[in-house]
Amino acid sequence: MSQILAHATVLLNEAVDALQVKADGVYVDGTFGRGGHSRLILEKLGERGRLIALDKDPMAVAAGKAISDARFQMVHSGFEHFGEVLRQCGVEKVDGVLLDLGVSSPQLDDEQRGFSFRFDAPLDMRMDTSSGRTAAEWLAVADEGELTEVIRDYGEERFARQVARAIVAARQEREILTTKQLSDIVGQTVHTREPGKNPATRTFQAIRIYLNRELEELENVLPQCVDYLKPGGRMSVISFHSLEDRIVKRFMRDMAQGDKLPKSVPIRAADVPQGKMKLIGKPIYASAQELKVNPRARSAVLRVAEKLGGGGG
Repeated sequence: MSQILAHATVLLNEAVDALQVKADGVYVDGTFGRGGHSRLILEKLGERGRLIALDKDPMAVAAGKAISDARFQMVHSGFEHFGEVLRQCGVEKVDGVLLDLGVSSPQLDDEQRGFSFRFDAPLDMRMDTSSGRTAAEWLAVADEGELTEVIRDYGEERFARQVARAIVAARQEREILTTKQLSDIVGQTVHTREPGKNPATRTFQAIRIYLNRELEELENVLPQCVDYLKPGGRMSVISFHSLEDRIVKRFMRDMAQGDKLPKSVPIRAADVPQGKMKLIGKPIYASAQELKVNPRARSAVLRVAEKLGGGGG
Protein backbone atom coordinates (compact mmCIF):
# COMPACT_ATOMS: atom_id res chain seq x y z
CA MET A 1 0.00 0.00 0.00
CA SER A 2 1.46 3.37 -1.01
CA GLN A 3 2.36 6.04 1.50
CA ILE A 4 0.05 8.52 -0.27
CA LEU A 5 -2.91 6.17 -0.09
CA ALA A 6 -2.30 5.35 3.56
CA HIS A 7 -2.00 9.04 4.44
CA ALA A 8 -5.17 10.04 2.55
CA THR A 9 -7.27 7.36 4.22
CA VAL A 10 -8.33 8.67 7.62
CA LEU A 11 -8.20 6.30 10.63
CA LEU A 12 -7.30 3.50 8.23
CA ASN A 13 -6.10 0.86 10.67
CA GLU A 14 -8.39 1.88 13.51
CA ALA A 15 -11.57 1.64 11.42
CA VAL A 16 -10.68 -1.71 9.83
CA ASP A 17 -9.28 -3.24 13.04
CA ALA A 18 -12.58 -2.37 14.76
CA LEU A 19 -14.41 -4.67 12.33
CA GLN A 20 -12.41 -7.69 13.56
CA VAL A 21 -12.36 -9.03 10.00
CA LYS A 22 -12.96 -12.78 9.70
CA ALA A 23 -11.13 -14.58 6.91
CA ASP A 24 -14.36 -16.00 5.44
CA GLY A 25 -16.59 -13.04 6.33
CA VAL A 26 -18.74 -10.78 4.14
CA TYR A 27 -18.12 -7.05 4.48
CA VAL A 28 -19.45 -3.80 3.04
CA ASP A 29 -17.46 -0.62 2.48
CA GLY A 30 -20.28 1.85 1.99
CA THR A 31 -17.98 4.70 0.96
CA PHE A 32 -15.19 3.36 -1.27
CA GLY A 33 -13.56 6.70 -2.07
CA ARG A 34 -10.20 5.67 -3.45
CA GLY A 35 -10.22 2.32 -1.70
CA GLY A 36 -7.92 2.69 1.28
CA HIS A 37 -10.22 0.91 3.72
CA SER A 38 -11.32 -1.64 1.10
CA ARG A 39 -7.76 -2.65 0.24
CA LEU A 40 -6.91 -3.22 3.89
CA ILE A 41 -10.06 -5.32 4.39
CA LEU A 42 -9.09 -7.41 1.36
CA GLU A 43 -5.64 -7.98 2.88
CA LYS A 44 -7.31 -9.47 5.95
CA LEU A 45 -9.85 -11.62 4.06
CA GLY A 46 -9.16 -15.22 3.08
CA GLU A 47 -10.03 -16.86 -0.23
CA ARG A 48 -13.66 -17.39 0.80
CA GLY A 49 -14.17 -13.85 2.08
CA ARG A 50 -16.17 -11.22 0.22
CA LEU A 51 -16.20 -7.42 0.09
CA ILE A 52 -18.87 -5.27 -1.54
CA ALA A 53 -18.04 -1.58 -2.00
CA LEU A 54 -20.48 1.24 -2.79
CA ASP A 55 -19.88 4.77 -3.97
CA LYS A 56 -22.03 7.34 -5.77
CA ASP A 57 -19.02 9.13 -7.29
CA PRO A 58 -18.31 7.84 -10.84
CA MET A 59 -14.58 8.54 -10.40
CA ALA A 60 -14.50 6.45 -7.23
CA VAL A 61 -16.36 3.67 -9.02
CA ALA A 62 -13.79 3.75 -11.82
CA ALA A 63 -11.02 3.39 -9.24
CA GLY A 64 -12.83 0.45 -7.69
CA LYS A 65 -13.38 -1.26 -11.04
CA ALA A 66 -9.60 -1.27 -11.47
CA ILE A 67 -9.23 -3.69 -8.56
CA SER A 68 -8.96 -7.19 -10.01
CA ASP A 69 -9.98 -9.49 -7.18
CA ALA A 70 -12.64 -12.21 -7.32
CA ARG A 71 -13.59 -11.46 -3.71
CA PHE A 72 -14.38 -7.82 -4.48
CA GLN A 73 -17.42 -6.19 -6.08
CA MET A 74 -17.74 -2.47 -6.86
CA VAL A 75 -21.25 -0.97 -7.11
CA HIS A 76 -22.18 2.52 -8.35
CA SER A 77 -24.69 3.51 -5.68
CA GLY A 78 -25.09 5.75 -2.68
CA PHE A 79 -25.23 3.86 0.62
CA GLU A 80 -28.83 4.95 1.06
CA HIS A 81 -29.66 1.95 -1.16
CA PHE A 82 -27.64 -0.40 1.05
CA GLY A 83 -30.30 -3.09 1.42
CA GLU A 84 -31.31 -3.04 -2.24
CA VAL A 85 -27.67 -3.42 -3.33
CA LEU A 86 -27.12 -6.38 -1.03
CA ARG A 87 -30.28 -8.08 -2.28
CA GLN A 88 -29.09 -7.63 -5.87
CA CYS A 89 -25.73 -9.11 -4.86
CA GLY A 90 -27.47 -12.12 -3.31
CA VAL A 91 -26.31 -11.27 0.21
CA GLU A 92 -28.62 -11.89 3.17
CA LYS A 93 -26.35 -10.95 6.09
CA VAL A 94 -22.92 -9.38 6.54
CA ASP A 95 -20.18 -9.55 9.16
CA GLY A 96 -19.30 -5.88 9.12
CA VAL A 97 -19.99 -2.45 7.62
CA LEU A 98 -17.63 0.50 7.29
CA LEU A 99 -18.82 4.04 6.53
CA ASP A 100 -16.36 6.91 6.00
CA LEU A 101 -18.67 9.91 5.79
CA GLY A 102 -18.44 13.28 4.08
CA VAL A 103 -16.38 14.49 1.14
CA SER A 104 -13.17 12.67 0.19
CA SER A 105 -9.72 14.19 -0.35
CA PRO A 106 -9.77 13.45 -4.12
CA GLN A 107 -13.10 15.28 -4.39
CA LEU A 108 -11.75 18.29 -2.49
CA ASP A 109 -8.51 18.36 -4.47
CA ASP A 110 -10.13 18.12 -7.91
CA GLU A 111 -10.90 21.75 -8.70
CA GLN A 112 -13.44 20.81 -11.39
CA ARG A 113 -15.69 19.25 -8.74
CA GLY A 114 -16.37 22.64 -7.17
CA PHE A 115 -16.21 21.50 -3.55
CA SER A 116 -13.43 23.84 -2.48
CA PHE A 117 -13.00 27.61 -2.34
CA ARG A 118 -9.26 27.10 -2.86
CA PHE A 119 -9.81 27.06 -6.63
CA ASP A 120 -11.71 29.20 -9.10
CA ALA A 121 -13.82 26.46 -10.65
CA PRO A 122 -17.36 25.62 -11.79
CA LEU A 123 -19.73 25.56 -8.83
CA ASP A 124 -20.81 21.91 -8.97
CA MET A 125 -20.50 20.13 -5.56
CA ARG A 126 -22.31 16.96 -6.64
CA MET A 127 -20.83 13.73 -5.34
CA ASP A 128 -22.58 11.88 -8.16
CA THR A 129 -21.79 13.96 -11.23
CA SER A 130 -24.15 11.85 -13.33
CA SER A 131 -27.31 13.18 -11.69
CA GLY A 132 -28.89 15.95 -9.66
CA ARG A 133 -28.63 19.74 -9.53
CA THR A 134 -25.33 21.56 -9.35
CA ALA A 135 -24.72 24.16 -6.66
CA ALA A 136 -24.87 26.88 -9.33
CA GLU A 137 -28.28 25.66 -10.51
CA TRP A 138 -29.65 25.62 -6.97
CA LEU A 139 -28.22 29.03 -6.07
CA ALA A 140 -29.93 30.49 -9.15
CA VAL A 141 -33.45 29.60 -7.98
CA ALA A 142 -33.45 29.21 -4.16
CA ASP A 143 -35.23 32.06 -2.40
CA GLU A 144 -33.75 33.95 0.55
CA GLY A 145 -35.66 31.91 3.11
CA GLU A 146 -34.48 28.58 1.72
CA LEU A 147 -30.90 29.82 1.44
CA THR A 148 -30.99 31.02 5.04
CA GLU A 149 -32.39 27.74 6.32
CA VAL A 150 -29.84 25.59 4.48
CA ILE A 151 -26.82 27.69 5.43
CA ARG A 152 -27.97 27.94 9.05
CA ASP A 153 -29.01 24.32 9.57
CA TYR A 154 -26.35 22.49 7.55
CA GLY A 155 -23.47 24.91 8.01
CA GLU A 156 -24.24 26.13 11.55
CA GLU A 157 -23.47 29.60 10.19
CA ARG A 158 -24.65 32.37 12.54
CA PHE A 159 -24.57 34.89 9.69
CA ALA A 160 -26.79 32.71 7.50
CA ARG A 161 -29.44 35.37 6.87
CA GLN A 162 -26.86 37.96 5.86
CA VAL A 163 -25.14 35.47 3.53
CA ALA A 164 -28.46 34.50 1.94
CA ARG A 165 -29.38 38.15 1.39
CA ALA A 166 -25.97 38.80 -0.20
CA ILE A 167 -26.36 35.83 -2.56
CA VAL A 168 -29.78 37.01 -3.72
CA ALA A 169 -28.45 40.53 -4.31
CA ALA A 170 -25.36 39.30 -6.16
CA ARG A 171 -27.24 37.02 -8.54
CA GLN A 172 -29.45 39.92 -9.65
CA GLU A 173 -26.30 41.51 -11.03
CA ARG A 174 -24.61 38.38 -12.37
CA GLU A 175 -25.08 34.59 -12.35
CA ILE A 176 -23.12 32.84 -9.57
CA LEU A 177 -21.28 30.15 -11.51
CA THR A 178 -17.89 29.68 -9.85
CA THR A 179 -16.48 28.82 -6.45
CA LYS A 180 -14.55 32.11 -6.34
CA GLN A 181 -17.69 34.13 -6.92
CA LEU A 182 -19.47 32.43 -4.04
CA SER A 183 -16.42 32.59 -1.78
CA ASP A 184 -16.02 36.32 -2.44
CA ILE A 185 -19.70 37.00 -1.72
CA VAL A 186 -19.50 35.19 1.62
CA GLY A 187 -16.13 36.72 2.48
CA GLN A 188 -17.54 40.22 2.02
CA THR A 189 -20.47 39.34 4.29
CA VAL A 190 -18.92 37.30 7.12
CA HIS A 191 -16.32 39.49 8.83
CA THR A 192 -15.53 37.36 11.88
CA ARG A 193 -14.43 33.76 11.78
CA GLU A 194 -12.49 31.16 13.73
CA PRO A 195 -8.70 31.59 13.38
CA GLY A 196 -7.35 29.81 10.32
CA LYS A 197 -10.80 29.25 8.76
CA ASN A 198 -11.95 30.76 5.50
CA PRO A 199 -15.18 32.75 6.05
CA ALA A 200 -16.84 30.66 3.32
CA THR A 201 -16.13 27.31 5.03
CA ARG A 202 -19.53 26.89 6.65
CA THR A 203 -21.52 28.06 3.64
CA PHE A 204 -19.69 25.68 1.29
CA GLN A 205 -20.22 22.83 3.77
CA ALA A 206 -23.93 23.62 4.07
CA ILE A 207 -24.58 23.68 0.33
CA ARG A 208 -22.63 20.46 -0.24
CA ILE A 209 -24.45 18.59 2.54
CA TYR A 210 -27.84 19.82 1.37
CA LEU A 211 -27.36 19.09 -2.35
CA ASN A 212 -26.05 15.58 -1.69
CA ARG A 213 -28.66 14.81 1.00
CA GLU A 214 -25.82 13.64 3.22
CA LEU A 215 -27.65 13.71 6.55
CA GLU A 216 -30.86 12.19 5.19
CA GLU A 217 -28.92 9.37 3.53
CA LEU A 218 -27.00 8.74 6.76
CA GLU A 219 -30.24 8.50 8.75
CA ASN A 220 -31.60 6.06 6.17
CA VAL A 221 -28.58 3.75 5.99
CA LEU A 222 -27.90 3.20 9.70
CA PRO A 223 -31.04 1.09 10.39
CA GLN A 224 -30.32 -0.94 7.23
CA CYS A 225 -26.83 -1.70 8.50
CA VAL A 226 -28.26 -3.08 11.73
CA ASP A 227 -30.83 -5.18 9.87
CA TYR A 228 -28.20 -6.79 7.64
CA LEU A 229 -25.55 -7.39 10.28
CA LYS A 230 -25.15 -10.89 11.69
CA PRO A 231 -25.08 -11.25 15.48
CA GLY A 232 -21.56 -10.26 16.46
CA GLY A 233 -21.16 -8.18 13.29
CA ARG A 234 -19.82 -4.67 13.66
CA MET A 235 -20.45 -1.16 12.32
CA SER A 236 -17.43 1.12 12.02
CA VAL A 237 -18.42 4.73 11.22
CA ILE A 238 -16.13 7.73 10.71
CA SER A 239 -17.70 11.20 10.93
CA PHE A 240 -16.12 14.56 10.14
CA HIS A 241 -18.42 17.18 11.58
CA SER A 242 -20.82 17.57 14.47
CA LEU A 243 -24.04 17.19 12.46
CA GLU A 244 -23.26 13.72 11.13
CA ASP A 245 -21.48 12.59 14.31
CA ARG A 246 -24.54 13.58 16.34
CA ILE A 247 -26.72 11.34 14.15
CA VAL A 248 -24.31 8.39 14.49
CA LYS A 249 -23.86 8.88 18.24
CA ARG A 250 -27.59 9.07 18.95
CA PHE A 251 -28.41 6.13 16.69
CA MET A 252 -25.83 3.84 18.29
CA ARG A 253 -26.90 4.95 21.76
CA ASP A 254 -30.57 4.28 21.02
CA MET A 255 -29.73 0.86 19.52
CA ALA A 256 -27.77 0.01 22.67
CA GLN A 257 -30.51 1.17 25.04
CA GLY A 258 -33.38 -0.61 23.31
CA ASP A 259 -37.04 0.38 23.37
CA LYS A 260 -37.88 2.83 26.14
CA LEU A 261 -40.90 2.06 28.32
CA PRO A 262 -42.74 4.51 30.59
CA LYS A 263 -41.37 4.38 34.14
CA SER A 264 -44.84 3.60 35.47
CA VAL A 265 -45.15 0.34 33.52
CA PRO A 266 -44.84 -2.65 35.91
CA ILE A 267 -42.45 -5.11 34.27
CA ARG A 268 -39.80 -7.55 35.44
CA ALA A 269 -36.20 -6.68 34.68
CA ALA A 270 -35.86 -9.87 32.63
CA ASP A 271 -38.73 -8.76 30.40
CA VAL A 272 -37.38 -5.28 29.66
CA PRO A 273 -36.69 -4.99 25.90
CA GLN A 274 -32.97 -5.30 25.23
CA GLY A 275 -30.96 -3.22 22.81
CA LYS A 276 -29.99 -4.52 19.38
CA MET A 277 -26.38 -3.39 19.67
CA LYS A 278 -23.64 -2.70 22.16
CA LEU A 279 -21.18 0.14 21.98
CA ILE A 280 -17.54 -0.87 21.51
CA GLY A 281 -15.07 1.30 23.39
CA LYS A 282 -14.91 5.06 23.34
CA PRO A 283 -14.86 7.33 20.30
CA ILE A 284 -11.49 7.15 18.50
CA TYR A 285 -9.70 10.20 17.11
CA ALA A 286 -6.72 10.56 14.81
CA SER A 287 -3.35 10.27 16.51
CA ALA A 288 -0.81 13.09 16.61
CA GLN A 289 1.28 11.12 14.14
CA GLU A 290 -1.59 10.87 11.65
CA LEU A 291 -2.39 14.56 12.01
CA LYS A 292 1.17 15.45 11.03
CA VAL A 293 0.79 13.76 7.65
CA ASN A 294 -2.95 14.32 7.15
CA PRO A 295 -4.25 17.52 8.82
CA ARG A 296 -7.74 16.85 7.40
CA ALA A 297 -8.07 14.05 9.96
CA ARG A 298 -8.28 16.58 12.80
CA SER A 299 -12.09 16.54 12.89
CA ALA A 300 -12.53 12.79 12.32
CA VAL A 301 -14.19 10.63 14.97
CA LEU A 302 -14.70 6.86 14.76
CA ARG A 303 -17.58 5.15 16.56
CA VAL A 304 -18.05 1.38 16.67
CA ALA A 305 -21.02 -0.80 17.65
CA GLU A 306 -21.68 -4.53 17.56
CA LYS A 307 -24.92 -6.38 16.76
CA LEU A 308 -26.19 -8.45 19.68
CA GLY A 309 -27.36 -12.03 19.30
CA GLY A 310 -30.94 -11.29 20.30
CA GLY A 311 -31.22 -8.17 18.20
CA GLY A 312 -33.82 -9.25 15.72
CA GLY A 313 -31.39 -10.62 13.22
